[in-house]
Amino acid sequence: MQPYQILLLIAAYFGVLFLISFFSSRAGTNAEFFRANRQSPWYIVAFGMIGASLSGVTFISLPGTVTTDSFSYFQVVLGYTVGYAVIGLVLLPLYYRLNLTSIYSYLDSRFGKYSYKTGASFFLLSRIVGSSFRLFLVANVLQLILFDGLGIPYYATVTVTIFLIWLYTFRSGIKTVVWTDTLQTLFMLLALGVTLVVLSEELGVSGAGMINYLSDTGLTQIFFFDDWKSSHHFIKQFVSGAFIAIVMTGLDQDMMQKNLTCRNLKDAQKNMFTFTMVLTIVNMLFLILGVLLTQYADLNGIDAIKDELFPAIATSGELGIGVAILFVLGLIAAAYSSADGTLTALTTSFSLDILEIEKYYNEKKQIRIRKQIHIAISILMILVMLIFKYAIADKSVINKLFEFAGYTYGPLLGLYTLGLFTDWKIKDKLVPLVAILAPILSYIISINSLNWFGFEFGFFILILNGALTFLGLVLIRREHN
Repeated sequence: MQPYQILLLIAAYFGVLFLISFFSSRAGTNAEFFRANRQSPWYIVAFGMIGASLSGVTFISLPGTVTTDSFSYFQVVLGYTVGYAVIGLVLLPLYYRLNLTSIYSYLDSRFGKYSYKTGASFFLLSRIVGSSFRLFLVANVLQLILFDGLGIPYYATVTVTIFLIWLYTFRSGIKTVVWTDTLQTLFMLLALGVTLVVLSEELGVSGAGMINYLSDTGLTQIFFFDDWKSSHHFIKQFVSGAFIAIVMTGLDQDMMQKNLTCRNLKDAQKNMFTFTMVLTIVNMLFLILGVLLTQYADLNGIDAIKDELFPAIATSGELGIGVAILFVLGLIAAAYSSADGTLTALTTSFSLDILEIEKYYNEKKQIRIRKQIHIAISILMILVMLIFKYAIADKSVINKLFEFAGYTYGPLLGLYTLGLFTDWKIKDKLVPLVAILAPILSYIISINSLNWFGFEFGFFILILNGALTFLGLVLIRREHN
């Protein structure tokens, strides 16, 4: 594709997002921004959450993992289904019963102010680093295929990108995001579906023969039981998948804020269970896409692996202009479906959890402060992405930062586990110390586990992190409730 064609696509895409923002925005109140007035149709939320869950990392990276990891990731996806069931049957009833806007306010009523602030702070840290990293990955691809050729520097690309996201979310926040996520999911799934069909035709694989073709490639092994020390072992990945879903969806303000815009608990549960079924199918299709991309690359002498595989083939023009257009739209959607929700969730959490604006200010001042926070969070995301590009540069270091951001969900897992399944009280002032030490200890154990135990934690590290947090909280338990 020519640079001007991609630029026109991006302009048209944002034009549609601004139209959605215009029609979904009304009064611009905090009730709209934080809760969408609890009027979102459950099926719209369910469809939009698919795109938010996939993100640019899945869209670009997952197909490229098939060569080295086969379909082992699907073990994690199967674990997700258990985690999402826990969210639908345990966490959603709790959040609706307490009428929460920020899910971390539960920690305030259960343990106290320090636990509450700790939970919210760890979410803020994790989401700022994690979402900036996801957007950074996609921004690099767009920079490579478009903006470098136009002579536009990376810092300008990033600044304009975040500004555009701020522009269509600043007025009605989550109310707009629920609808824009729907459009973004549609583009991602269209890119996936059309590319699958075109690649199947190019490889001469009919619908009836697809299963045999995939099996013959030797890249479709799902279950791994042979080496319990491996990070690919079924038990590790399945159990980890369940806990990843619980903490990165059920204990994540970004994801749960969308669920909490549904009219009632019943609708929110329908949303969660429908989303689970569709997401499972979509992840399998991305893995199948990885096999077809790998085979196509081998047959056509394309030297691209991992994150480069899908972009290199889709934008080469060999599969037709339609695939290239949909890939670019899907790529943009993958970036922004995560970023716009994150920007709104971070604004919500900082406003309600850290500053507690609903407790101390009138409605007019609340809106003013919320808008200022929204701008500040946008600037912070720009700065983090620039640090990734210019100050760190080493991709392995950035990957480590992203992984460590994931460790910050361990303290949330420990706190909510203790809160939901015991009636114990704890020394609230010591919770921040426990929450800081647990991820650090988890990281030390993880990087030495192969030498110490002959064992790789992989995704299982989240469970270790949560367990260490839980143990730390038990140690600071108050003797008298």
